[in-house]
Amino acid sequence: MRVAIISESFLPTVNGVTNSVCKVLDHLADNGHQAIVIAPQAGSPSHYRGFPVHQVPAVAYRQFPVGIPNAQVARIIARFEPDLLHAASPFLLGAQGIAAANRLGVPSVAIFQTDVAGYARRNKLGATARLAWRVVKWVHDGADLTLAPSQVSLTDLRNAGVERLGLWGRGVDLQRYHPHNRLRPGASALHDLLSGPARDDVVVGYVGRVAPEKGLERLAALRGVSGIHLAVVGDGPSDEHVRRLTRGMPATFLGRLSGEQLADAYASFDVFVHTGTEETFGQTLQEAHASGLPVVAPAAGGPIDLVDHGVNGLLFDPADVSDFRRHVANLAADTALRMRMGEAGRRAVLGRSWQTICDELLGHYAAVMARRSARQRTPVGSHA
Repeated sequence: MRVAIISESFLPTVNGVTNSVCKVLDHLADNGHQAIVIAPQAGSPSHYRGFPVHQVPAVAYRQFPVGIPNAQVARIIARFEPDLLHAASPFLLGAQGIAAANRLGVPSVAIFQTDVAGYARRNKLGATARLAWRVVKWVHDGADLTLAPSQVSLTDLRNAGVERLGLWGRGVDLQRYHPHNRLRPGASALHDLLSGPARDDVVVGYVGRVAPEKGLERLAALRGVSGIHLAVVGDGPSDEHVRRLTRGMPATFLGRLSGEQLADAYASFDVFVHTGTEETFGQTLQEAHASGLPVVAPAAGGPIDLVDHGVNGLLFDPADVSDFRRHVANLAADTALRMRMGEAGRRAVLGRSWQTICDELLGHYAAVMARRSARQRTPVGSHA
């Protein structure tokens, strides 16, 4: 199979879109398929896993490159002659890629991943939110299939009038993120550091971008909760703001981590918290569950699919910060509850390896190609 992947984000930018694209490319490489990547120009490598990476012009917006539609895109796709186009979180660049694929008779799969309309709502741009959903519909209507990461996203897309929808979650590295990591020297030393001189504080950890859409202001509600130490992994434009809000609290900002250091950070936590309400999925929640942690997250967006309230974590009312505080305090005070929910979280993700999830994606590819082929073989006017 020959797959052209057009993505609004790619290395060296690290985020959920980039991570998913890399995992898909890894799977394609490991299974003998051919691929290319088309992405905004941002210092990307020339190749990834042996696949060419084509960079197209971009402009910077809030530290991220945004691809500008241009004639190169259609030429690159045409030269590669793909069997399918994969559009990752399509916006301007992805929309052009889908249109070019349609002109070439190439089927396309669009991956819905970024809550563009949520950004407009958060900034109280009511009319803009409606416009954003119209743009989402316009982009995704061009694809043969749009895959949503959660039931909430699926409903949002359906309500916006997007047709030809399917569900595709995200995988998690079950080897890298594992409860046994707590025994590793790096994780053990970090937990000792975070849990205080007596090593009896409960470490409450967050992993993710430190940005307005992540709702980290809610962390201030934990001020005064007895026996906890807050650990924040990540960086971003809200870093100084969040530091000010948590000043005087037992808190450590660890900055951006990756690889084994990130796995050790998860393993050093006792409770994982997620504060944002605009997640279309919630990959860090899966990584926390894989690490054997109970999760506290808002009853909004992707976390609703991932957290079984009272079983592997707790969902709080996003309109009530006291609910968030209460759930964290309850977990901090109950070691047995943390252990029970952490074990349930690990069990919940055992069937979500990237191998399994990417095999599922290839099944979507095959179904889309078969439907497009059948339509092309059906004579015009035939009701067969």
